Amino acid sequence: MIKAAIFDIDGTLIDSVDLHAHAWQEAFAKFGKKVGFEDVRSQIGKGGDQLLPVFLSEEEQRRFGKELDKFRGELWKAKYMSRVKPLPGARQLVWRAREEGLQVALASSAKADEVEFYKRVAHIADLVEEQTSADDADRSKLHPDIFEAALARLKNVDAREAVTIGDSPYDAIAAGKLKMASIGVLSGGFPEAELWKAGYSEIYRDCEDLLERYDESLLARKRAA
Repeated sequence: MIKAAIFDIDGTLIDSVDLHAHAWQEAFAKFGKKVGFEDVRSQIGKGGDQLLPVFLSEEEQRRFGKELDKFRGELWKAKYMSRVKPLPGARQLVWRAREEGLQVALASSAKADEVEFYKRVAHIADLVEEQTSADDADRSKLHPDIFEAALARLKNVDAREAVTIGDSPYDAIAAGKLKMASIGVLSGGFPEAELWKAGYSEIYRDCEDLLERYDESLLARKRAA
């Protein structure tokens, strides 16, 4: 029986993946690292703690990793964050999950203040019961820490009674470490084959598609139970 829906944000509820990739690419260039757009885009969904080691050596991480991550965060807020838009069906899907009696939480690798901004962008601030961010976990996705924090804040829900909805392989990998089922959406731009390989149980075009097919999805198990 499903009791809760735990939503990722970037690429799932808001259109931000390309913008994040551009911000990271610009930040790397600032510190003399030439990183291809598609290379960094494929890592979006991870927090900086998991993304930086993909592109920096251990010596580079020690020398300027924290400074680069800080610069990227400031650049994101100054230049890119205001350009984020909601994805089709985002509010309607979250509303439907609430109407069906599911507890709704957000679990993002973003910082807490960014999550607050994204809630307003997606028009879901009034629908979300709990939320966790990079500030609530020692390690970001693809580790399960953020999902563990979300489950701890929900009422009487264990991992097998929750479904996460995400766009990146890292959401499914993190959820799978807790034996939590996951639904994938293609709105983040990750290849469908890559999402299946990561362990998603179902994949939809976007939130709008999932909403249209809600009754046949994992989210509808509450009524069938």
